[in-house]
Amino acid sequence: MLEPIEKTIYRVAIYIRLSKEDVDRGYDESESIKNQRTLLTEYVQKLGWKYELIYIYIDQGYTGTNFNRPAFQQMIRDINSGKVNMVVTKDLSRLGRDYIETGEYIEKWFPENNVRYVSVTDGIDTFETTNGNNDIAPFKSILNDMYSKDLSKKIRTALHTMQKQGKWVGGKTAIGYMKDPNDKNKLIICEPEAEIVKTIFNMAFAGNQVGTIRDYLNSNNIPTANQSRYNKDSFWENKTIKNILRNKVYIGTTEQNKRSRISYKNRKLKPNPKEQWNVVENTHPPIIDKNVFDRVQKMIIVQTYNRNEKKNTFLLDGLLFCYECHHKIGVRGKKNGHYYMVCNNYRRNSKLGLCTSHGFSYDNLEEIVLNYIKKLFYDIDSKKIELNIKKSRTKYDYEKILKKLETEVKIINDNTDQMYVDKLNGKITEAMYERLYKKLINEAKQKEREYIEIQEMQNTSKQDDSENIKKLVKEFLELKEPTPKVMKVIINRIEIHQDKQVDLYFNFKQLNNIKQNCLL
Repeated sequence: MLEPIEKTIYRVAIYIRLSKEDVDRGYDESESIKNQRTLLTEYVQKLGWKYELIYIYIDQGYTGTNFNRPAFQQMIRDINSGKVNMVVTKDLSRLGRDYIETGEYIEKWFPENNVRYVSVTDGIDTFETTNGNNDIAPFKSILNDMYSKDLSKKIRTALHTMQKQGKWVGGKTAIGYMKDPNDKNKLIICEPEAEIVKTIFNMAFAGNQVGTIRDYLNSNNIPTANQSRYNKDSFWENKTIKNILRNKVYIGTTEQNKRSRISYKNRKLKPNPKEQWNVVENTHPPIIDKNVFDRVQKMIIVQTYNRNEKKNTFLLDGLLFCYECHHKIGVRGKKNGHYYMVCNNYRRNSKLGLCTSHGFSYDNLEEIVLNYIKKLFYDIDSKKIELNIKKSRTKYDYEKILKKLETEVKIINDNTDQMYVDKLNGKITEAMYERLYKKLINEAKQKEREYIEIQEMQNTSKQDDSENIKKLVKEFLELKEPTPKVMKVIINRIEIHQDKQVDLYFNFKQLNNIKQNCLL
């Protein structure tokens, strides 16, 4: 319960909000904020010496249906820490337009935390228990919610109308374009970025695959959109290039309404069916000739088909992992008549030095793995290997391993903290910090995964898979040609070391107790 007004010194927080909807409707941001500030400051000053203005919290461009606003959340934290015990807004809608959550704050959260709430123009004061305006607060909240829903619908309708007219109503533009300074709903060409787009399409038109284009752009330090616009470190990735090659914006066509909000209260986006897209041709100057664009689309389809066909021929596809960085290892094109493997982390981020290539022969690996499994299964079938193997580690061993992993994670975290200090003191560069930080984080994640696995082994009893294994062995030995599907049943993962050691991990714990490392 709040103390009587005569004894309480109120530490007042003024909360001001100007929504994005207000801006879209033509409200002047600075003027509206200024007016709210003046009104509320004068109101608090007139209350007398028992009311101390602590802070003014301002959220600009945030909808009232979502309470995850930075200034509002800071105010909540300050209330929790005891800095604030009274909140003042111009009206109830400034606090929020979601009637359920607004009511939760007014009726429950504020009282439970001994916070007085005042809505000036509505005449609402939660301290004044006899105030009749307090009784209509829930109804005002419902009306505000309905208003927000109706406004959202009107704005959405207006945006759809503009989209159908070919006007640009999106936020960030595709690389190669910028908003016309004289008309924000019109796209114009950004020449430096447009040259990059032309390079990408020309290389694709010449028959280069996406990975080749990516490597060319990265090796020649050609800036991404994030680099050229925001000076953020980033690298070209396959997904980015694919999106560019498939984007009709480059032939002068605007495609909008591809995604929409889940509801007027939730800003999370969901994809819309293609029939709901707003597609308008010839809305802005093209960068790429339509004939070139159409040819590239056909080439992308062919490349995707060929890649998928090739994937299906790799017996161990999806099972290969890098031992050092724990990323997947992919099978690449032929080299000296043989397919070879490359660590995906290295392939994408070779400049960062996050890993090594692991560029070993896939053909050799497949032969080694198959020979190992065949021999192992022959030995099991002929009773040379018994399956009822006891656990190789005692309880003490498990605890020892867990302790060691805890120590290793702590050392990694300490090193990470020290690196941050070194960066602030100028001992290491930003680029070096980022490279080392990513490496250490990957190591820490791996240690944590190992920790969980050891805990599971410690806490669960050993499953008797003997009969299942015997059945699988029999079926495998009867096969003329193993398939990728069969290999995925047998093998959980294959880890490749940079020193060419290979570790096999089976889907059966009992098989993992058998030594299963070999060399390429």
